[in-house]
Amino acid sequence: LKHLSAGAPPKHGRGSRPPRRADPPPAAMGIFDHIAVAPPDPILGTTIAYNADKDPNKINLGIGAYRTEAGKPYVLECVRRAEEAVLAATGSTVNKEYSTIDGPPMLKTLTQKLAFGEDCKAIAEGRIVSVQALSGTGSLRVAGEFIKTFMRPETPPAKRKLDDVPASHEIWVSNPTWGNHNAIFQKSGLSVKTYPYYKAETSGFDFDGMMKALKEQASPGSHVLLHACAHNPTGVDPSEDQWRQIAALMQERKLVPLMDSAYQGYASGSLEKDAFAVRLFANMGFEMYMCQSFAKNLGLYGERMGMLHVVCASAEDAKAVLSQLKMVIRPMYSSPPIHGALLVERILGDPATLEAWKAELKGMADRILEVRKLLRQGLEQKGTPGTWNHITDQIGMFSYTGLSETQCERLINKHHIYLLKSGRISLAGLNKGNMQYMVDCVDEVVRACP
Repeated sequence: LKHLSAGAPPKHGRGSRPPRRADPPPAAMGIFDHIAVAPPDPILGTTIAYNADKDPNKINLGIGAYRTEAGKPYVLECVRRAEEAVLAATGSTVNKEYSTIDGPPMLKTLTQKLAFGEDCKAIAEGRIVSVQALSGTGSLRVAGEFIKTFMRPETPPAKRKLDDVPASHEIWVSNPTWGNHNAIFQKSGLSVKTYPYYKAETSGFDFDGMMKALKEQASPGSHVLLHACAHNPTGVDPSEDQWRQIAALMQERKLVPLMDSAYQGYASGSLEKDAFAVRLFANMGFEMYMCQSFAKNLGLYGERMGMLHVVCASAEDAKAVLSQLKMVIRPMYSSPPIHGALLVERILGDPATLEAWKAELKGMADRILEVRKLLRQGLEQKGTPGTWNHITDQIGMFSYTGLSETQCERLINKHHIYLLKSGRISLAGLNKGNMQYMVDCVDEVVRACP
């Protein structure tokens, strides 16, 4: 083989056998090969499908975000004012340094008073501690982690069975509830149980079912998730008298409230009215959690601006709770974003801007109330089979229409109206321009799929 120069390809004569080729290596096995594709989120997936649809009549009733009468996203004028003030102060009193773990002190004071009231005894006594969190979802997750880590089981370990879940690590949520609630608390390590809430026969509140479950099934020390107003997804709220009865039962049974307040002011148009349940429980002396979001009522969806408030029995307890909440947050996301906090501080802290916000909130809430009225009126005037009074009986951004899954699928596939298959719709997606189309299509699917 001396005649072969280095690197030259071998020459094969006639009839000679070519060199044997090496077998291709087996396909490489990646460390992520075993991971399956997750199913799309039912709410966010609805928006993806809507965006891909080219039909000119399409309507998106899935996403829970306010829209104007023209169907456009809305930046509140009070938010614009606050943005201008923040921009003017940037480089002097405002910078881009990290926030504290728990958020600015002034933000805590302002948001406490908004939720619990100016004359709240617990605020005056220093018994409420607050941390800024990543909107409502983040505040719920921090609360869940805190409960799992620090709430003591009532039964000593020696007397518990291996598979026993301490009552303090149980949380009862309404059936149905916001789709993310269960996942948040399960990921926090809590045991999630459900209490009856919605009665399909009446499209209304199952007050008796809820009371029975909390009285007979929930153990003392268990946590109970309560929607402070504008229940998501049903739009069905307890009356003030029913709230009083729920609170009395929970106090008697030693159940711990965890309130989710995402719609204060947006439900009825009144910040005071929508805070009724939160203030009732606080004034009755409950130790409790309250998760507060500014996504819906200030339109700060993408700013992820929320608060977690914890009402304690004493100021001394409050100091300890705050210190440990910081220890939950530090390895989770370290510190909260500053921009949304700066906006909320300026809106709540300036009397003129606060009044402007109240006026805008009233306008937003009134538009949704008008949409409810027009939808019910249109269906009743058309003679659509069924009863439709529940549309105006409910409150807030969402309505549980009572439409079946088959009817919802037909609305999506035939009429390009995107909603959840549970029948929940976001009323913000409706306006005078598409209302008649909505009425006609609902009528068609109800008659086609009785």
